[in-house]
Amino acid sequence: MPEPTPYPLGLQLAGLRVLVVGGGAVATRRVPPLLAADAEVTIVAPRLTPALRALADAGRVTWHDRLFRPSDVDGVWLVHAALDDAVAAADVSAAANARRVFCVRADDRRAATAWTPAVTRHGRVTVAVLGGGDPRRSMAVRDRISSGLTDGTLDRSAPETTGAPIPGHGSVTLIGAGPGDPELITVKGRRLIAAATVVVVDHLAPGLLLDELGAHVEVVDASKLPYGPQKTQVEINQILVDRARAGHTVVRLKGGDPYVFGRGGEEVLACAAAGVSVTVVPGVTSAFAVPSAAGIPVTHRGVTHEVVVVSGHLPPGHPQSLVDWPAVARLRGTVCVLMGLKNLDPIAAALVEVLKAHEYTDARRWA
Repeated sequence: MPEPTPYPLGLQLAGLRVLVVGGGAVATRRVPPLLAADAEVTIVAPRLTPALRALADAGRVTWHDRLFRPSDVDGVWLVHAALDDAVAAADVSAAANARRVFCVRADDRRAATAWTPAVTRHGRVTVAVLGGGDPRRSMAVRDRISSGLTDGTLDRSAPETTGAPIPGHGSVTLIGAGPGDPELITVKGRRLIAAATVVVVDHLAPGLLLDELGAHVEVVDASKLPYGPQKTQVEINQILVDRARAGHTVVRLKGGDPYVFGRGGEEVLACAAAGVSVTVVPGVTSAFAVPSAAGIPVTHRGVTHEVVVVSGHLPPGHPQSLVDWPAVARLRGTVCVLMGLKNLDPIAAALVEVLKAHEYTDARRWA
């Protein structure tokens, strides 16, 4: 006879007890999703991995430092036998079966009453794949689905099928697109871009991300070119508010991180003042990404214990500058100057002047 087909089911485990027997690598993978489901997790194992021990020390799981007892299954809703010992796993499985509790076995899927699927999560969407007992097949299918959800190819038609925007039901999401490489945007950022009906973009955001948008998406160019054509911040704020009030799902796509010299705080305040729902998705800032690309760690044990990011769009001594350049010069760590190309010479001169005045002779300061 053919092997029975598993019955797929989504478990609501919030507030329910789940038992994990074993404290090794398998348990380390199984416990975080259980905690994300708000389950009350109990681990029974003589030893724990450092990651599980940290969860136990923080009170996020209950740990019994001993071997399994059949009574451990009393009152639980689900059991994970995260063991590579077939005899011990069989004892756990037998105790669960006697109490009519589903049991997942890491050592032998055929002896288990429940399987764990390959899972991918994108916002409120959870996809679980069972590959007929072949984990490589389930992971391969899972990964293809995950890619489609990430780049929007699986649900790109969703905004078009929901009808016209409903006034007053729009939202704004500020997304940091990273330092220029389209692959450095976060998974969440890419997913939310795919769901947008309006994208307000600046010139520092990777242009290739726009090529993935559907034809129905309105793209608003909000570039602020240095010393060239640009929209004012007031205009950009108003665009965000107006499109959201019209019912659109608005994405404000910015280079780097919205809160690192991106004026994201001003946009959030404008939306909040207008009663528009607004969220922020962080991005990789060039302050750290560019040194990394050049092979320069901004912190390094025994060399630098601090890193400071400063704006160089105003030179030292400018009445509107908020940077304490003498204090920056006296730091012993890494200084990352953004928007400082035009003022590079006066910035360097100001830093060197402070160093000379205080007779800093550490060779590292002059490297």
